[in-house]
Parts: sequence; structure tokens; C-alpha cells
Amino acid sequence: MCLSLMKNNRSMVEIYIHIPFCVRKCAYCDFLSFPADGDVQMRYKDALVQEIRGSQYAADGDVGSIFIGGGTPSVLPAYYIEEILSAIREKWTVLPDAEITIEANPGTVDREKLQVYKRAGISRISFGCQSAEDGELQLLGRIHSWKDFLESFCLAREAGFSNINVDLMSALPGQSADSWEQTLRKVAELSPEHISAYSLIIEEGTPFFETYGQGDKASLLPDEDEERLMYERTAQILETYGFHRYEISNYAKEGRECRHNTGYWTGVPYIGVGLGASSYSGSRRWKNTDSLAAYLKGDHAPQDVEELSLREQEAEFMILGLRMTAGVSCSEFRQRFGEDMEEICGDILNKYEQMGFMKRTADRIAFTGSGISVSNVILADIYSRI
Repeated sequence: MCLSLMKNNRSMVEIYIHIPFCVRKCAYCDFLSFPADGDVQMRYKDALVQEIRGSQYAADGDVGSIFIGGGTPSVLPAYYIEEILSAIREKWTVLPDAEITIEANPGTVDREKLQVYKRAGISRISFGCQSAEDGELQLLGRIHSWKDFLESFCLAREAGFSNINVDLMSALPGQSADSWEQTLRKVAELSPEHISAYSLIIEEGTPFFETYGQGDKASLLPDEDEERLMYERTAQILETYGFHRYEISNYAKEGRECRHNTGYWTGVPYIGVGLGASSYSGSRRWKNTDSLAAYLKGDHAPQDVEELSLREQEAEFMILGLRMTAGVSCSEFRQRFGEDMEEICGDILNKYEQMGFMKRTADRIAFTGSGISVSNVILADIYSRI
């Protein structure tokens, strides 16, 4: 059976490719990732290409973005990535100007690897820097130093990459607002096109949870006031370097917003390939097996298939769309769902507008600056009421 991802003729679709391998799992990480030897990496690449070529999912639209995430995709031999992207192009129609991103850890790229990426059509690199302070990097369990990041960043520029993102992480144990500001300034002065700035989340099942999630050492985490100060300084500092916030945790130079992530937040359908990868059609969601043994044996059948009700689709439109600083469109809501946003959740939106946390501008509803700082609470309230 061939499952169509879109009903509209030649609409846009995105592709996510999951590479689960890394050199060493970080102390805070709860993603589906782990170290693996060369034999496992090769078998995984072969299984991934097999999944792509045998995919039953018809993309009734052009592929506008591809995101190769992980894990650390850059640990694979570069020609594996080239082979995977070639299989994608054989299966689906990829636009000539599609945004193709690969995540990379500093220290895992060299000139030759970057040249292969360029030849394969990769146009954007996302470096997981996290901090400019070596002590903080060691605490996180990162395998690189600030010097390693600088070398990798410069190599990418020399290879011709003109679209680079840098991931940064705040609210680390022992971190102050001042040290966070130093990291922001050091990275911003390099003038990448995009910066993703996230707060550390202590997840159960990670070494960080065992150390900082409970007990005396939990006090080493910045308190609520310090974390809020870090959050506020992020937007203020990055604005002085020409970055604008277009999503709660993402900042870009003009015209350099991440197309792939923007598509995700605005409900563009996507195909996920690789171990544990998720797919979304607009009304249906499913995922791949997260068992490496099963995946390598060719188990690529959809799992946990979920048919979304109208209310669930509406809630997702609101929750994801409101992460964007531009907010959500009332007319688009009506066009997609055949109902008025005001009738579904107008009372909640009015409540937060009166509190100064939301604003209306013509056809759109968005968070105010103060609303962004409490967005998690508001989004949870909206989700529970729709």
C-alpha cells in the first residue's frame, strides 16, 4: 500500500534522516544515540538506503528541505552520506535549492569530509558547540574543546559553507548569567547565520539526572531568576549582533531562518527515515522501530501509527505555531480546519491577552516578549482546553 503524505497537488514535504551514532554519549543526552564500530555503521547505512529505496510513502510534493540529524552524523564516512542522499534523490523529487542540513560535532570534520558534503549538495551545517567554556564542555561530557569548535567552524567556511548554525546550551550546573553572556558573544562574533540557544533539561535516565536531578547537587543548577536572566540576555545580546528571534529558542540573520524547522513548526508534512525516525502526514503520525537489531534485519514497517482527530490537529497547529514569534494565522486555521479559532480557544487567548502575555496583529495571534518567558505554561493550558 502506498501512503500519500499530501493531498494538495505538488505541495512541499520535508525529509529527516536519523544517524544514531556518536563518539561518546553526552551526560545530559536522552536521544536515540550511541557509539558503534565501523561494521555496524556500514550495515546501518545499507539498511537506511534499503529503507529509502523500498519506501511506500509517496511524497505528492517536492522536497524542500532535508535534515540529517542524530546522534552525530559526521562520525560516518562522508561517502556514506553521499550515498544516502543519492538514494533520496532517486526516490523523491528534491528541489535544486532545497536546504540540506547535516549536524556535526566539532572535531569530527576535516577538509576532505566537508568537500564531499558540498559535492553531495549539503548547503547547511549545524555545529553542536553548546559552550565556549572548556570547563562547561567537560561537565557536559562533550568530546571537543572551544579550540576544536573554532577549527571546525573555520574549515567549514574555507570549504564554502555560507549557512552555519551553532547550538548553544544555557542553565548548566555552576553556570552564571555572565559566563553565558561570554559564550553568546564569542559565538556571535564569528557571525554564523543561525544560533539555536536552548536551556538544559534534566531528563530521567541520563547521568545528569542521577547527579543533578535530585539531592544536594540539584542546587548547583541556576535558580529560576538566574535562568530567566540568561533567557532575557540571549535575545538582547544577539540582537546587537544582527540576529532576530523567530522562534522561542532560535535566532537568525535576515533570511537565514532554518527552513526545515520552520516547516515543522508550521505543519509541513515530513518523511522520517532511519532508526526511530518519525513521519507526519498532517492527520497521521507514525515512527520506525527503535531496535537497532530489528532495523538492521530490514524491519522498516511503520509503528505506533496514530490517526489525529480534528481537535488534536487544531491543538498541534496552535502549540507548534505559537513557538514562532510571528504566531499563528486565524485565516489559515479556518482554511485548514473549517472552524474559527475564536470559537475553539478564544476564551483562553483573550485571558492571556488581558494578562499581557499575548497580542493580536491583524490576522495573527502571538506571544508578547513577557509571554515567551512563560510560554510553556500557556501552551500547556491551551493544549488542555482544546
